[in-house]
Amino acid sequence: MIARRSFIAAGLTGLAASALHPGIAWASAGTVKRFVFIIQRGAADGLATVAPTGDPDYLRARGALAEDALSGTKLDSLFTLHPELAQTAALFGQKKASFVHAMSSGCRERSHFDAQNMLESGASRPYGSSDGWLNRLLTLLPEGEARALAVAPALPLALRGPAPASSYAQSRMRGANDDLMRRVSMIYAEDAQLSGLWEDAQSTAEMAGMQDGLMRGGQAVGTMAAGLMTGAEGARVLMLETNGWDTHSNQRGRLGAPLRQADALIAALKDGLGAEWRNTLVLVATEFGRTVAFNGTGGTDHGTASAAILLGGNLQHGGTVQSDWPGLAPSMLFESRDLRPTVRFESVVSGAIAHHFQIDPILARKTMFPDFVL
Repeated sequence: MIARRSFIAAGLTGLAASALHPGIAWASAGTVKRFVFIIQRGAADGLATVAPTGDPDYLRARGALAEDALSGTKLDSLFTLHPELAQTAALFGQKKASFVHAMSSGCRERSHFDAQNMLESGASRPYGSSDGWLNRLLTLLPEGEARALAVAPALPLALRGPAPASSYAQSRMRGANDDLMRRVSMIYAEDAQLSGLWEDAQSTAEMAGMQDGLMRGGQAVGTMAAGLMTGAEGARVLMLETNGWDTHSNQRGRLGAPLRQADALIAALKDGLGAEWRNTLVLVATEFGRTVAFNGTGGTDHGTASAAILLGGNLQHGGTVQSDWPGLAPSMLFESRDLRPTVRFESVVSGAIAHHFQIDPILARKTMFPDFVL
């Protein structure tokens, strides 16, 4: 919760640094390892993002509306990457990206709210936990390394829990001039609580490169995210939210823009981190997939399994698509409409993080996803 005095301090900065935790000490880094979780809110269509063009039932089910997939980058004999993900395709060729398909959490409902809750909490049922797996990850890291931040108006469920974490939101106000900033700094210098909050907000904004106002678009967000993770005081765990994935109508015309922005975000994050990209793991995932067949308005409805993206400089399975592919024949669909899930989100995430942070895999899984049973 945001105390009234804290809210006033954050608001006056013109930076809208929301949910800043006054107890966080941004100490010198004890590790170079970084982790970024990018959530695709709205249910991204994994069958369009990583299209199974080698499955004869794919084009049979989607017809002309799936033609865009054919012009993308062939990943292997079965899968083709959407053409709007050109920079991600280049990373795949360098073994700095990999994909996981037919993946799902344990949620089998098609409610965005329930599925996002389970994706973030890691619980076995909706609203089964008040904290998130990303916060539980922080408990596995040395105290000086467990510095987490979400670029969001409020702290997302994935980062809620006993370990300290903060959120940072871009201000929609024009930046204050230098004279006003100095005057406010002088006012708060006499207040033990507000002076610390003020300094934290200014420091976060400087790392984000936000002195000149609101940044827009995937490239800007990626650059900002890299700034928030750079240097000794940067975050080591970061969560980003993306939207625009709920394509109930005209999917072919609407999906390109969020994919293009996601591609630009990933490329800018990599470029902004520079040499530290080799020490970074990025996960891109969504709450559930979409139906195999298009509906009457050229869109797709809420489904089950989808695809995830893993990126970074030291991937365990770089340059591959990991999938126990169930096929898209009508008899193989989940409830006669969806891609059947064969891979669990919890297993993928705990395994990738254990490898990245060199944590015991069993400990990582039991800590982050205590409800998950293999």
